[in-house]
Amino acid sequence: MTLRTRLPAATGTGAAPRRLRTLRHARFRRFLVGQGSSLLGSGMNTIAMTFAVLRLPGGGVDAVGVVMAVRILAVLAVLLLGGVLTDRIGARTVMLTADLLRFASQGVLAVLLLTHSARMWEVVALAVLLGIGEGAFSPSLTALVPGLVPEDELSDANAVLQMSQAVASVLGPGLAGLLIAVLDAGTVVAVDALSYGVSALALAGLPLSRSDEPRHGLFADLGRGWKEFTSRTWLWVTTLHISLFNFVLWAPFLVLGPALAQQRLGGARAWGLVLALYGTGSILSGLALLGRSPRRPLAWSLAASACWAFPAAALAARLPLGWVAGAALLAGAGAAVCSALSTTVIQRDVPAEVRGRISAFDSLGAFALGPLGLALAGPVSGVVGADRLLAAGALWQLAAVAVVLTLPSVRRHGVTRPAAPYGSTP
Repeated sequence: MTLRTRLPAATGTGAAPRRLRTLRHARFRRFLVGQGSSLLGSGMNTIAMTFAVLRLPGGGVDAVGVVMAVRILAVLAVLLLGGVLTDRIGARTVMLTADLLRFASQGVLAVLLLTHSARMWEVVALAVLLGIGEGAFSPSLTALVPGLVPEDELSDANAVLQMSQAVASVLGPGLAGLLIAVLDAGTVVAVDALSYGVSALALAGLPLSRSDEPRHGLFADLGRGWKEFTSRTWLWVTTLHISLFNFVLWAPFLVLGPALAQQRLGGARAWGLVLALYGTGSILSGLALLGRSPRRPLAWSLAASACWAFPAAALAARLPLGWVAGAALLAGAGAAVCSALSTTVIQRDVPAEVRGRISAFDSLGAFALGPLGLALAGPVSGVVGADRLLAAGALWQLAAVAVVLTLPSVRRHGVTRPAAPYGSTP
């Protein structure tokens, strides 16, 4: 399979404009500024929250785990409701409300931290509110973008958004660490709150969302979304594939990777290099994807997901830091292709009136097993060994990709249903 170029080859002085054609749309530029700000703040948040909790009375490693766990559980609990609301009242309205909630929760936390009056129960409660905002925001993102750019530029738009996420993942933690060292964690949380405020302002400038979808009961709406989700074999199979990947491979990698880096590669600095190159790979791959569209986007998305096996395999094989970092670069490149193309397929092939619910079921299915994988990685590695666990996960991923690609509904899937017309407000 080869990438089929929609535009003439990017050469000469016209290459850059062709590759950045999506940015000519004012609504997309406005949204990109807000989303980029929000992603940068989120990239800083995890570091800030960790150090803030560690320094609180009664804080510690266990308390950090509790705060992270309740946030993730809140995200998962709200995803389906966020999908229903997206289809009922529109993506822009849901996202704006979610950003205002996140702005308020982080703003209150920043005040508590800066005045040294924060208590653990307050931090936990505000983490739940932050997770609720994130869970509501996520399904709306997939539904909003088709109204910002023409259909034939959806792949470019998703690639640009994926690159902005990668840039934030590289810059956010480093900037957070610098601010914490110079100032304190409360200041970083305040910056995070401000980033959600910028995102809310950007969304407020977009046209008001509307939906003509008839309203039924919550469970009836969820039932229709589930029926639409399960009726598409390519969709539920790829969601199951990503779910098992997160459980079998990525969760153990995230838990065991830092420990193995400490033992063999040189510690936190080495692990930071691995993560930085992962983000760099996503940026480079996103740039390469601009202006191009694969003949079979879903098959390319699945094939790219095989790259996630490389860094775990490199760690399991006890390879030097250079090899592990190079494997992370390839994994990041595969992640950008997988995410951008799979999102584009959903946006093009799923009816606009159920896109929020489909996105919610997709996200919930993909990440539901992640927390369990994170919890089990340590105990299981203690029994079978970290290297064996990571090697098994890498082999699973390669085998799973090969099996899923044998399914005709995945391998031959193409664009069969148009997205909502450009300029509509889902």
